Amino acid sequence: MSTTATAIDTGHHDHDHDHPEYLQHHFVSADQQFDSAKMGIWLFLVTEVLLFSGIFVAYAVFRNWYPESFHETFSTLNIVYGFVNTCVLLTSSYTMVMAINSIQNNQVDKMVNYLFTTVALGAVFMLVKTVEYKEKYDGGIFFWLWEPHGHHYEHLANVAYASIFMKLYFVATGIHGLHVLIGMLLLLWVAWKGKEGRWSSDYYNYVEVSGLYWHLVDIIWIFLFPLLYLTS
Repeated sequence: MSTTATAIDTGHHDHDHDHPEYLQHHFVSADQQFDSAKMGIWLFLVTEVLLFSGIFVAYAVFRNWYPESFHETFSTLNIVYGFVNTCVLLTSSYTMVMAINSIQNNQVDKMVNYLFTTVALGAVFMLVKTVEYKEKYDGGIFFWLWEPHGHHYEHLANVAYASIFMKLYFVATGIHGLHVLIGMLLLLWVAWKGKEGRWSSDYYNYVEVSGLYWHLVDIIWIFLFPLLYLTS
């Protein structure tokens, strides 16, 4: 009995020894762990798509009901801000791809640099959006505020349902901006762990799933930009 127990104990220790440190005990292999992580993030991304789908449906319904009010309201949006932010996020998608490519080739320092660059581009996006929001606020328009004034916004006071459209704009871009901030914090954490040597070409699950999240944020903006800034 003692011999059997010793054999089992030895086998257990051998099993632990065969498992790399990053492999959780309930997974058989690193590939299984990676596939599970990707499945989890894809399911989460589906819920995010459903969230924004509701906003897009509301946009389509109100635009169909009140096309003239839609045109008058959204024509006040600054296309330049939207275009700049589109270019910024598209560039950030590229740097995110390069970060993943770097860690796949075990180039940890390059991965960290690309992640920090991606975060910096996200900060530029938020800065531009803050400037745009401030212009709206100075004109008496914000999430909870509807007192349009100034030559650029005062005519909206006489446009039927204009407040609904502007609130739709703030809800859509505000929720998206929140997702950008969350993505930035996530990428900062991944980059910091990269500097600590947590990731390698054998284990970069968090880099991969963070990249998928960031790409979704970019794709959502690709839909928001033409819907809000161009179709009016």
